[in-house]
Amino acid sequence: MLFLLILLLSLLAQFFLPWWSIAVVCFGVAFLRATRGGQAFLAGFLAIGVTWLGAALFWHLVTDGLLSTRVATMLTINSPWLLMAATVLVAGVVGGISALSGFYVRRVFA
Repeated sequence: MLFLLILLLSLLAQFFLPWWSIAVVCFGVAFLRATRGGQAFLAGFLAIGVTWLGAALFWHLVTDGLLSTRVATMLTINSPWLLMAATVLVAGVVGGISALSGFYVRRVFA
């Protein structure tokens, strides 16, 4: 439930808000709904990771790999797949930590 809520709200938020809105969504949803810290981190990590993996794969397929290959070369990674893995990992950590923060802030006020 928490995973799906974060996934859907972050997808919606990214259409209208900057990239860092994922942290606000994860924080807010976990603040309101999370029951355990591990659950909050895992739901935030997986939901944002899946969201950004979908976006990275979409742009990779739409541009026939040209965009991701050029960005990977520019960052001296030289592999679009490693670039996507790094993107998913960074986004997942941002989502997980912000969801965990939302859970702990609610516990402070409880």
